[in-house]
Amino acid sequence: MKDHTLDVGEIPLRVLEHGAGPAVVLCHGFPGLAYSWRHQLPALAAAGYRAIAPDMRGYGGSGRPADPAAYDRRSTVADMVGLLDALEIEEAVFVGHDFGAALVWDLPQWAPRRVRALVQLSVPRAAQLPILPSEVFAAVARKHWFHLDYFQRPGVAEAELDVRPREFLQRAFWALSGGYHYTDIYAHPSDGNGYLDVLPEAPDLPWPWLSQAEFEVYVDTFAATGFTGGLNWYRANDHIWHEKQARPDEPVTVPTCFITGDRDPVMQVAGSSIDEMRDLVPGLEQVHMIPGAGHFVQMEAADEVNRIVVDFLGEIDSSQPSGWRRVSPG
Repeated sequence: MKDHTLDVGEIPLRVLEHGAGPAVVLCHGFPGLAYSWRHQLPALAAAGYRAIAPDMRGYGGSGRPADPAAYDRRSTVADMVGLLDALEIEEAVFVGHDFGAALVWDLPQWAPRRVRALVQLSVPRAAQLPILPSEVFAAVARKHWFHLDYFQRPGVAEAELDVRPREFLQRAFWALSGGYHYTDIYAHPSDGNGYLDVLPEAPDLPWPWLSQAEFEVYVDTFAATGFTGGLNWYRANDHIWHEKQARPDEPVTVPTCFITGDRDPVMQVAGSSIDEMRDLVPGLEQVHMIPGAGHFVQMEAADEVNRIVVDFLGEIDSSQPSGWRRVSPG
C-alpha cells in the first residue's frame, strides 16, 4: 500500500494506492477517509486494478479550505482531474459513496474524457431541486430534526462535534448502519437539539464490521483535524445549485453499477427511487441491494461489495479501449 501526498492544483491530496493496472478511484463521503476503502483497496489490487483512494478535499491529510465556496463542483471536479493528471492516468472508473457519490455522478458531464465507468454506493442520482437546497432543508427542519439543515450554519456543529469526536463518530456510525433505524431520530424537534442530543447510544465496540483499532483511526484523525472540512461539503450545496443553473445535469450514459444496503436511510431521505434513477442514468447496468446493510455498505458488507465491484469491472473489461488493460492476478 502506497501512502503519499500529491499536488493536484489548488490543494494537496493525501492518497492511498494499491495494485497495478486500470485505475479505479474511490471517493468517500462524511464522516469518512481514504481509510474507509481499506477493504476494497487490496481486493481491487488482487483482481488486477490500480486502486486509488484519496482523503477528499477537507478531510484527513488533504487540504482543508475554510470557505464552503471552495467545495463547489468546479473545485471538487478539479481535484479529481488533477489527481489523474498527477498520476499520469488518462481515464478511470470512479467509485463514490455519500458526498463522494454526489461528486462522481457529475464527473461524466464535468470531466467526460476522464471517466470510463461508475460504481455508486448508497446515494442514488436524483433530479435537481427547483429551489435552493438550504431552503428545502430548512423547511424539513421545521417539522423535525434534520442534519442537512443543522450542518448549514458554520461553527454550530463544530462547537458540538469537535470537542466530542469519539462520541459523535461512534453514534453516527451506529445510527446509519444496518443495526439501527436512522429515521427514528426524526421524532425529535430541531429547536434546542444538537446531533448528539438525537443520535442513539451506540453499543460498545467491536462490531462485526468495525474493530476498535479501525475505529481509532477515525477518532485520531478527526480529533486532529476537526469536522469543518467535511461539513463544508454540506454547506456547498447552494453553491453547486447555482453552478447547475448555468450547467444543468445531463443523463449519465457511461456504464454504471449502483449498490446500496436495504437498511440504508439515504434512499428514503433522498426521496428518490431506482426507477427515477434509471431515467436519469441511461447507463445504469446493475442495481444491487444488500440485505441487512446500512449506509456504510462498503464496510458493513465488504466481501459482497468487493465481489460486485470486481465482477462489474470484469464485465466491462473486454470492451475497454487500448489504454485499459487489467493486470492478470498472480
